[in-house]
Amino acid sequence: METQFLAGFLACMALIVAIGAQNSFVLQQGIRREHLLPITLICALSDALLIGAGIAGLGALIQSSPVVLSLARYGGAIFLLIYGGLAARRAWHGERLHVETGAPVPLATAVATCLGFTFLNPHVYLDTVVLLGGLANQHGEQGRWVFGAGSAAASLLWFFALAYGARVLAPLFDRALAWRVLDALMALVMFALALSLLQGNGVAAIGEIRAGR
Repeated sequence: METQFLAGFLACMALIVAIGAQNSFVLQQGIRREHLLPITLICALSDALLIGAGIAGLGALIQSSPVVLSLARYGGAIFLLIYGGLAARRAWHGERLHVETGAPVPLATAVATCLGFTFLNPHVYLDTVVLLGGLANQHGEQGRWVFGAGSAAASLLWFFALAYGARVLAPLFDRALAWRVLDALMALVMFALALSLLQGNGVAAIGEIRAGR
């Protein structure tokens, strides 16, 4: 059982430790020191839920439904383009937040944005439901859930480390230029992910998985 847990832990870490929409948002919230506990819990619990759904068979259903894939593809692209546009506008105008005295983003807004990055981003489903769910199901009836527990533990550790570890960067982001660079990078990430969805790269990746590549 320890082997399956470690395998799930390492597999999840390999997938989520990368620059993406969700990680960029959590990092930004960590630097701003806003709503860290609810944001990290939403991300980690959502991953656990989606991994469990993949183990239970949702991954196979998604792969077999072109309509679901198309809805996820275009809906996710629109969301990423809108958020990327907002980040690009902040970078262009040089908007900044003083980490000590800046007006906080309301909790409801932060939660809604976090949920959007989680459930409107097809890459999240590809990583958790399809990939991790598929890998887990290679470990037998009991082992697959131990694998899933290891993946969920990795997600929890990563998001807490990302959010609370970002505090060490707070003094740097007291400068307007640092915020402009961060917003510009966020915009580029969002636009790149949206473009990959519109070009069908996410769908192609799922097709490769179905083909056993």
